[in-house]
Amino acid sequence: MMLPKDESKQLIIKVVVLCILWFAVSSINNIIGKVVLNRFPFPITVTMIQLVSIFIFLRPTLKYLRVSSLDLKLGKRYYLKMIIPLAFAKFLSSVSSHVSLWKVPVSYSHTVKSAMPLFVVVLSRVLLGEKQTMNIYFSLVPIIAGVIIATATELSFDLLGLMAALFSIFVFSLMNIFSKKVLKDIPTLHHLSLLYILSKYSLLLFTPIWIYFDFITIVSQLKTNPVPSQVYVLLFLDGFCNYLQNIIAFTILSMVTPLTYSVTNCTKRISIIISSLITLKNPVGFTNIIGMLLAVFGVLYYNTVRYYENQTKKLPQFINNDLKYDNLLSRNLIKTTNGYANGFTKTGLKNGYSNGYTSYKNGLTNSPTYVNIY
Repeated sequence: MMLPKDESKQLIIKVVVLCILWFAVSSINNIIGKVVLNRFPFPITVTMIQLVSIFIFLRPTLKYLRVSSLDLKLGKRYYLKMIIPLAFAKFLSSVSSHVSLWKVPVSYSHTVKSAMPLFVVVLSRVLLGEKQTMNIYFSLVPIIAGVIIATATELSFDLLGLMAALFSIFVFSLMNIFSKKVLKDIPTLHHLSLLYILSKYSLLLFTPIWIYFDFITIVSQLKTNPVPSQVYVLLFLDGFCNYLQNIIAFTILSMVTPLTYSVTNCTKRISIIISSLITLKNPVGFTNIIGMLLAVFGVLYYNTVRYYENQTKKLPQFINNDLKYDNLLSRNLIKTTNGYANGFTKTGLKNGYSNGYTSYKNGLTNSPTYVNIY
């Protein structure tokens, strides 16, 4: 259904404003994270603070949106099979991402993370048996080439930082795949509710590990080397910005097509790279910049190809399954033009078509993409 011009303009303005806000918040979040980890090298603690922030701030947001934040009765087996492993994945991907942010420049970390489509394609093939077209495989080439060029020419290269970035996108790719499965298995579960549930269980599962690895060390160091008050402020801002990233990303995804979201996500990554280079002033060469741009272009190309292939696959299913008016259409089609138009209106097909199209459009907007907040 076409929106009126005024509504369409308002939607475009809202999306543009949200995108600008998303780019700004994401850039600030990454820069703050880098500064915090340079002064306070405890990636597990930074991760725990982000999880606490999501847990605290998301609850009132869910109430405002009138979305249930309570765990559904999924059964013990489903929790052990899907929810708990996803909670593990959320924590591990976040910790490894922070280790990468700590050890290497923000620009390089995000360039390596551009390789996530490669991991998604490989893992989907291995775990789910999904075969991709040659166009999809070809779109991975510039991503791989860009990451290799950026790695080979990175002046601040660190092996641990590279391995942590690769591990984070490996785990996040797994989380991406199985989060989609959970949302498909439970259509009534809102994606923000899933984020809330995963954050809660991540906190419960990893609080003992945080106490053992970080808390005891931090307390012992406070006696001789107190943490500056600015660090506490930065930790709070880092957690709040991380929460905002999630909310803005999900809001944009609900308003635009997956292709538009993919383009904005790539643009966001470019804005993070550029803002970090300007603000943190880490050394970078011309070839390194070429590698970064090539990797980001590859991600954009991959998402474009995948979007149009998903759209092609879903359109026939929409016509045959969502409307479910095949017999009625067959009878109406043999009538005259006026008779068909009247039948179309009187039998309620018009409303059925509109509702079916709206359902299809919402499904197409939300199903192919799980938000990447990196």
